Amino acid sequence: MLRDITIGQHFPGNSIIHRCDPRLKIVATIAYIVVLFMASNPLGIALSLGFLVLLYRVAKIPLRLILKSLKPIVPIVLFTAVLNLFFITGQGEPLFSLGFLHIYREGVSYAVLMAVRIIALIAGTSLLTYTTSPIVLTDAIEALLKPLSKIHLPVHELAMMMTIALRFIPLLIDETEKIMNAQKARGAMLDNGKFMERIRALVPVLIPLFISAFRRADELAMAMECRCYHGGEGRTRLKVLRFGRDDVKCAVGLVVCLGIILATRWFVPGI
Repeated sequence: MLRDITIGQHFPGNSIIHRCDPRLKIVATIAYIVVLFMASNPLGIALSLGFLVLLYRVAKIPLRLILKSLKPIVPIVLFTAVLNLFFITGQGEPLFSLGFLHIYREGVSYAVLMAVRIIALIAGTSLLTYTTSPIVLTDAIEALLKPLSKIHLPVHELAMMMTIALRFIPLLIDETEKIMNAQKARGAMLDNGKFMERIRALVPVLIPLFISAFRRADELAMAMECRCYHGGEGRTRLKVLRFGRDDVKCAVGLVVCLGIILATRWFVPGI
């Protein structure tokens, strides 16, 4: 299960989405999330999924990576769907009743809608990290937050912290799996027993994981000091971010597609 978490991983490629300006990709991801939750009808959600599938096909991201990114959120999706299923009331007779719990048609529709929204949300944000390397992502975040430097906000340091945290996710996942395998080899019962017993069995995993995380952080800090890193003051970049023709085409296509999806909110009846 731990290897199924693909947040922060980069899938190298040479598609137009990989070559697209990272600032545009970040803005596009935020815009897609906003439009996804503003689309309140099945047509809008269907168009959102179709647009996302098209982007994955253009980026040539393997299907297995998409499924891996969605597998860890299945419990969250099911939990959200069940809550909406039983707590969304509607008009008319319920489809199913069990004591004080009633399931209405509106509850079923809204549960399916929220489940699909969460899946599209995770898949959409995963596409950003799949097609953008951590270094380029750092430069894009810093460029987008640069206006905040006028109020003395440490923009470069914030961007660096966010990217380091994102980059550490796969490393910590691999480290956790190694520690769990080592503890299982020593006879630790991590997958069996009652709930509280399994929670207590995680203590021998969490302590080495915290020690490893602090050791990695200390090594990273020492490496940055050895390279005379003192923040973003006076720093230059090997590759300067610039908008090109492909970026303009992608931006126009994005505005058109998201505009069509958003238009369904007013011109197509909701659930």
